[in-house]
Amino acid sequence: MSPAPAAEISVVLPSVLHPLAGGQSMLTAPADGEVTVEWLLDTVTGEYPALSRRLRDETGAIRRYVNIYVNGNEIRRLQGLATRVAPGQEVLVIQSVAGG
Repeated sequence: MSPAPAAEISVVLPSVLHPLAGGQSMLTAPADGEVTVEWLLDTVTGEYPALSRRLRDETGAIRRYVNIYVNGNEIRRLQGLATRVAPGQEVLVIQSVAGG
């Protein structure tokens, strides 16, 4: 009997970020259990350094104009990068657009 495949966590990206993720609208990471948003971002942006730089600053903090939601809750109102994400949950990235 073969082991069950690891569950995945999906990160949905806005269209403005698709070019930085190889044209993909969604990135996934295998997870055997709960992980943090920080681990998830490290994992899904590993192959896309430009995407990583667009989401987080040089200190690793989420950029001011980037909002990340887990189950509809903005992570800044939860535990920030330490917010837990379970397999099967979806993480949504929204980039604010400023205008004048």
